[in-house]
Amino acid sequence: MSFYDKLKALNIELPAVATPAAAYVMYVQSGNTVFLSGHIAKKDGKPWVGQLGKDMTTEEAKLAARGVAVDLMATLQAACGGDLNRVKRIVKVMSLVNSTGDYTEQHLVTNGASELFGEVFGAQGVHARSAFGVAQIPLGACVEIELIAEVI
Repeated sequence: MSFYDKLKALNIELPAVATPAAAYVMYVQSGNTVFLSGHIAKKDGKPWVGQLGKDMTTEEAKLAARGVAVDLMATLQAACGGDLNRVKRIVKVMSLVNSTGDYTEQHLVTNGASELFGEVFGAQGVHARSAFGVAQIPLGACVEIELIAEVI
């Protein structure tokens, strides 16, 4: 089963690739490694604003992280010349969670993205990961995630 079959089975349609919001590009490839810039959570096309431990639940943010993973896959598809089947492995995910100083479930929020990568890419989606709590994310977004992948 191709990655596209898995996306279809999950009722996921990849969106258009986002445009950079500042002085950077959405991805850079070096050899067989693709580095994707951080993507922020969006809801209804706007930044999904919220701070964990203050006005957002872990479950809401987990859904936001899953949405970020969908956006990351769209960018990864563009980096692969339009063919996600060129993905050999999701190597690393780094997640920034907009949270208060006493919030400690950043790892659970990030599972929203990690679990989706596993569903779509199977064993190739198992990755190393970091999840950090930060005081703020651009535009007040609740989650920002970046990704490193190996492609063929």
